[in-house]
Amino acid sequence: MFGFSRKLDDLMAQLRPDLSREALGVGPSFPGIAPNPLLSGAARQRVAALRAGRLALGTLVDWREVSSDGSPRVVLMFDVETADGIAFRGIADEDLTITELTRLEQGQTLPVRYRPTVMDHYVALARNVDPAQVQELADEIARRASS
Repeated sequence: MFGFSRKLDDLMAQLRPDLSREALGVGPSFPGIAPNPLLSGAARQRVAALRAGRLALGTLVDWREVSSDGSPRVVLMFDVETADGIAFRGIADEDLTITELTRLEQGQTLPVRYRPTVMDHYVALARNVDPAQVQELADEIARRASS
C-alpha cells in the first residue's frame, strides 16, 4: 500500500515522460499530475480549494495536452508571481474548450489562484475574476518590482 504512490509515479514517468517532475520544471516535492482527476476525491478537493485560493499572476511557459476525451484536458505550466513577492513554477490541470486551446500563447499572462498555506506548485485558472482586481494585482506586482 505504501509503495503504490511511488509505483504510480514511476508508471506515469514511463508513459508520459513529458509530465515528469523534471520536464515540468518542479522539484521533488511536487506531488505529480493525477492520471484522471475526475476519479480522484483528493483531486476534486484540491480543485475546489484552488478555486477559492488567493489570486496571483501566471506567465504561461508551456502546456501539454493530457487527453482529448470530449474537451481537451491540458497541463499548463506557469511562472507565478504573487502579491506577497513569492515566485514559483505553477502547474494547472484544466479542461479547455477548443477555442481556449487555440488562443494559448507562450508568454501571455493569466490570472491564477493558488493555496498559500500549501504551496505545492498546483494552481488553477481564475476564470471569473474581476478585471479591475487583476489590474490592481498587476500594478502591485509592478510597484514591488520597481522598488
